[in-house]
Amino acid sequence: MEYKDYYKILGVDRNADQEEIKKAYRKLAKKYHPDLNPGDKSAQEKFKDVNEAYEVLGDEQKRKKYDMFGSNGNFTNGQNFDPSQFGFDNFGNGRSYTYTYTTNGEGFSDFFNMFFGGEDFGISDLFGGSRRRQNFYNEPKQDIESEISVSLREAYKGTRKKVSFRIGNETKTISVNIPKGILPGKKIKIDGKKIGINGDLYLKVNILEDAKFKLDRLDLITKVKILPWEAVFGTEVLVETLSGKIKVKIPSGIESGKKIRIPRNGYSDMKGNTGDLYIEIVIVNPPYLTEEQKRLYKKLSDISNYNPRE
Repeated sequence: MEYKDYYKILGVDRNADQEEIKKAYRKLAKKYHPDLNPGDKSAQEKFKDVNEAYEVLGDEQKRKKYDMFGSNGNFTNGQNFDPSQFGFDNFGNGRSYTYTYTTNGEGFSDFFNMFFGGEDFGISDLFGGSRRRQNFYNEPKQDIESEISVSLREAYKGTRKKVSFRIGNETKTISVNIPKGILPGKKIKIDGKKIGINGDLYLKVNILEDAKFKLDRLDLITKVKILPWEAVFGTEVLVETLSGKIKVKIPSGIESGKKIRIPRNGYSDMKGNTGDLYIEIVIVNPPYLTEEQKRLYKKLSDISNYNPRE
């Protein structure tokens, strides 16, 4: 029979206290849970190993019995030994020792059964400290986290979108209400009972980049292009916001890169807080100039004594 090093399976020291053992168990049980690793046989075997290890090390009496045997035999993980040489007459040579899990997941390996097979022990609670017998797929609810992406305008106005996620070997598609004014990184909680899963679904909201606006907390930044003479004399332009178009006066003498602040025309969150709109000025040259325009530019060049590089 193969000796199972439960301490190595949980990744804890042999002097670890119960809190360390419980913490290691919870971490590994979540990592290898079948619902999060559908079809992964290796993860399922590790999940069984982790549960079996905690069944022993999480109980003081069983741990003492296991430690006594391990110290007397000086075994290491994976080492083979003959149980009959240690007083276990029911485990003779030539027997095949494999996992004998029942359909509800309560069976353990023959190594475990050699010590505790006659006792009524179950898989412990994944999140708590109770030691009650449970169904393999009826353990404490397992929350699921996923993501959903929406456009800036969808997030601003609110919308309804479909999202698909996997639970075990099944793909579920549900319709999700995206509340008006939700911010990037926020999570939407879906009651698992309403969508038929054992646990709640948490959807992290991603807001996609917008072609016209950059979102900075609650402020919006947009760029507006103006011509050189508009920058010199000033002008009035129509500027798009998330709630419609507004007229904005561009002051004379403005430089490229400068920003004009329009209060309370930014993004509004779920609490009604509203940011500002910042208009960044970009001065552009016409893609095509007539001969007359070129002549005027040349004249301006000849009479100007300003050097921006000095």
